[in-house]
Amino acid sequence: MKNRQQSTPYLSKSLYIKGLQCHKALWLHKNRPELKSKPSAAQQSAFDSGTDVGILAQQLFPGGIEVPYDGLTHAEQLSRTEKLIADGTKTIYEATFSFNNVLVKVDILHKDEIGWEIYEVKSSTECKEVYLNDIAVQCYVAAGSGLQITGACLVHINSRYVRYGDIEVEKLFTILDVTERVQARQANVPGKLIAMREPLGQDMPAIDIGHHCEKPYVCDFKRHCWSHIPADSVFALRDHGKPDPFKLYRQGIIHMRDVPAEKLGWRQRLQMDGFLHQKNVVKTEAVSKFISTLWYPLCFLDFETTYLNAVPLFDGTTPNQQVPFQYSLHILDEPGPVLRHQEFLAPTDKNPQEALLHSLLAALPKDACILTWNQAFEKGRLEELAKHSPDHKQEIAGILKNIRDLMAPFRRKDIYHWQFAGSYSIKAVLPALVPELSYKGLAVSNGEMAASTWLRMRHEADEGQIAALRQQLLEYCHLDTLAMVRILEKMKEMVL
Repeated sequence: MKNRQQSTPYLSKSLYIKGLQCHKALWLHKNRPELKSKPSAAQQSAFDSGTDVGILAQQLFPGGIEVPYDGLTHAEQLSRTEKLIADGTKTIYEATFSFNNVLVKVDILHKDEIGWEIYEVKSSTECKEVYLNDIAVQCYVAAGSGLQITGACLVHINSRYVRYGDIEVEKLFTILDVTERVQARQANVPGKLIAMREPLGQDMPAIDIGHHCEKPYVCDFKRHCWSHIPADSVFALRDHGKPDPFKLYRQGIIHMRDVPAEKLGWRQRLQMDGFLHQKNVVKTEAVSKFISTLWYPLCFLDFETTYLNAVPLFDGTTPNQQVPFQYSLHILDEPGPVLRHQEFLAPTDKNPQEALLHSLLAALPKDACILTWNQAFEKGRLEELAKHSPDHKQEIAGILKNIRDLMAPFRRKDIYHWQFAGSYSIKAVLPALVPELSYKGLAVSNGEMAASTWLRMRHEADEGQIAALRQQLLEYCHLDTLAMVRILEKMKEMVL
């Protein structure tokens, strides 16, 4: 098997994809890697999930032999792959090839009657253009190494799969033949390599910011490349009706104060007035009307759920389903200062849905008015709980009809504070209206962190650490509903 190397900059498969997205990003990776941002908790969770999915997909072709990444040099991985092929191995996991100084690892390499098939595994539920480019460079390198490639397939998650018992890998995954689509891209790989390698030994490419900073992936160097963008920029304009910020940017308009008024929707004009003049808006009649739709007992409800788990964790759930494992419930039985609190945080050893629903039904007062922040989320989770527990369908239907959305007046801009900066997220509303309460300093400060923390508990053996993580989750979810209580109090003060 040939293994031709050239005196050209080394690239991996991931660096090739980075170079396709932006030559400047590739240059920074090679020349200024210290400017790279650390992945967020959500990004790291996605990386970890992708690794788990790749390992699970190997069961589609059982009996293969893996070429491990850890513990072996690139040269050793190449040598081991070559030996496995020479020994007649039919299936190789993480087969490693190098050609034209590009190194690739193939998730699954399988030999059919006439040659070899490449299978690329993704935790997505659909085929994307970037995946075809990913497979194309693998085919280019493997073929350049002397391998007879007869097929290329994308293995992705079947979004309709419902788990019952052990994972059925042949149902969890969809295998999509992309051979023809990849072939055209494969022919373009040499030219793409020349174009992205040429700048690497020169000054940094003069590539300005653009949509490519986030597509197909959020760039590791976005924070560096966007350092010249001020906080009050056109990119900070929010909500429906906003102009294309990149179009304004290319016209030399960077600060939102410089945007011509006719280019702004009414929501952005409100945001602009707030920013320039610290102007606030309270439509007292609309706010009073909203408050008049509420009744007692008055409950404030928030769920925390799993997040982006491609492989369903529990029976009856589907890929990426947001399964509630925690709730916080503040209750005002009648007007006045007496506030009760109920909460639930599921153990991590089983499906939390039934226990959570049982606890919630017991905690909610009969015919209570239930306030949420963004009712579509809580309603969606309750509808899924009704499907999981059909015996409680009528009870859940009663809850659903009594849900009201505390976010609605803020989304409609019936209340707008200049410090909202165009947002109606509770994370923006709370510090502006109730500055004495804050998410700052919490170990868990958003829903994605809550989901990753609960999953971390599933694999944690230290009881002390589990207790600490549990307390972090309880503190965060408690604040979510207490925040709603205090925000409603401020709303009532506004219309007195």
